[in-house]
Amino acid sequence: MSGVPREDQSDAGGHDRTAREDFRAQVHARKADLERQFEASKAQFDEAQEKIQARTGRNLILAIIIGLVFGGALLLSLLVIKELFMLFAVVLAGFASYELAQALRKDDYRVPRIPTVAVAVAAVPAAYYGSAGGQFVAVIVGIVVVSLWRLAEQVVPSLRRTGASLVRDLIAGAFVQGYVTFLATFAVVLTAAEGGQWWTLAFIVIAVAADTGAYATGLMFGRHPMAPVISPKKTWEGFAGGAAASLVAGVLLSTLMLGNTWWFGLIFGAAIFLTATLGDLAESLVKRDIGIKDMSSWLPGHGGFLDRLDSILPSAAVAFVAFRIFG
Repeated sequence: MSGVPREDQSDAGGHDRTAREDFRAQVHARKADLERQFEASKAQFDEAQEKIQARTGRNLILAIIIGLVFGGALLLSLLVIKELFMLFAVVLAGFASYELAQALRKDDYRVPRIPTVAVAVAAVPAAYYGSAGGQFVAVIVGIVVVSLWRLAEQVVPSLRRTGASLVRDLIAGAFVQGYVTFLATFAVVLTAAEGGQWWTLAFIVIAVAADTGAYATGLMFGRHPMAPVISPKKTWEGFAGGAAASLVAGVLLSTLMLGNTWWFGLIFGAAIFLTATLGDLAESLVKRDIGIKDMSSWLPGHGGFLDRLDSILPSAAVAFVAFRIFG
């Protein structure tokens, strides 16, 4: 019977084993090489992240992701179903009023949190369905409710205060309603008006452009501090970059979206830029007086909700006035 000699069979088997071993060795080598490349890339990425965070003071990538999520929710609420903006505003007003009340308590202002949040949330639908009249009534009622709640706490010995301390608490409670609720409801009333959602979108885009332009320009070219006592990182170079971004955005939005003139876009962009900058500085001053860096840590890379609304809140009032005159 013919067949392959045993020596040849042995040589063939050994060759197959050697080929398999070589293949496994190549696979392992390739895997090890990919792992080394991955670790090296990860180390470079982490190093770049640390440099960015050291320069900017925040996790920039996470901040961008959160910003995109909020921007998408805003567009959905304004362009698809306008009533969704009311829910969007409820969430923002509730969180922002709670943050400010909580921050003031750290500076020994006893602001009752439950009624503060409740009346801020209730003011949103009151403003949406009641127009400017409902807005003012809701804010005044809110101040009264928070004040009465604080006075009712006087029956609890551990919460009892007299004289100037009690007056400070009452003023602080009214301040939260005036700063957060009153300014926020301007955006709600504006959005509820016919065609007002486009003006809301326009002023928010301009405020964001101002913030982004100032941030990017200040990060790249900032050399001269603008308000070192209030906000050390703000520079005049950033101020100029924010102004330029706002004016460009104002002209484009006025002519392409609002159906208005280019010169109105310049005025609108400049007005929103100024109020956005003042709002940012005002919140920085409040945080400096309290002794905190951020209002909260609920939005990684941003701080708190109020930290993102500081430039938008006062700009809402300006946009509402502009709409009533030019809209």
